[in-house]
Amino acid sequence: MANPTMIPTPHISAKEGDFAKTVLMPGDPLRAKYYAEIFLENPRLVNGVRNMLAYTGTYKGVPVSFMGSGMGMPSIGIYSHELYNFYGVENIIRLGTTGSIQPYLKVGDLVLAQGACAASLFESKYHLIGNFAPIADFGLLMTAYQKAEKLGLKVYVGNVLSEDFFYSDGEMAEMYGKLGVLSLEMEAAALYMEALEAGKRAAAILTVSDEVLTGEAMDSDKRERSLADMGRIALETALEYA
Repeated sequence: MANPTMIPTPHISAKEGDFAKTVLMPGDPLRAKYYAEIFLENPRLVNGVRNMLAYTGTYKGVPVSFMGSGMGMPSIGIYSHELYNFYGVENIIRLGTTGSIQPYLKVGDLVLAQGACAASLFESKYHLIGNFAPIADFGLLMTAYQKAEKLGLKVYVGNVLSEDFFYSDGEMAEMYGKLGVLSLEMEAAALYMEALEAGKRAAAILTVSDEVLTGEAMDSDKRERSLADMGRIALETALEYA
């Protein structure tokens, strides 16, 4: 349920009912605008505070929202917390890029983040003894996997590492890779923690934009195609959670 006494929030100017039950969150707010314009019917801007653009429209007749999350766990932590707790959002799917730390995971490949390690102090907000291992909602993740299969898109499912820093050293990446972690990114762990605390659902669909082991990076053509593939998987998944 939405909490209208708490909206608008300090970071979101939308009114009660402006967000759909499912919000798809790329990091870049301009990417949220791009997705909304190419995929949604009658998209309308519902937030522009700090230029963190959010749009709501319909996809195949079902209400869906896109909103930027910003970079890093503190940023997505704020926006996901407000969406879950104040705007009644039930599902958030992160759409982002990630750096492969496995030799078989190549530029342009798609990753579903089953779990997210955290090289971060974000989890300290929960006052836990030991480390917390947040995971995606299984139903949401499985639906995304099935939708990818129907679209003919191959995806890898596994653990990712969410970091507070973009420029990390190769030694840490190598060690996490030896433990089976697929790739590095900066937001999923915080999103998963916020979802679990709120009793809501979250998943992350990621595109490999670079390979940490080889230095190869995605060119502009492959980036546009792969980012569109992520959007299609997420939108088809949203249809099941209307």
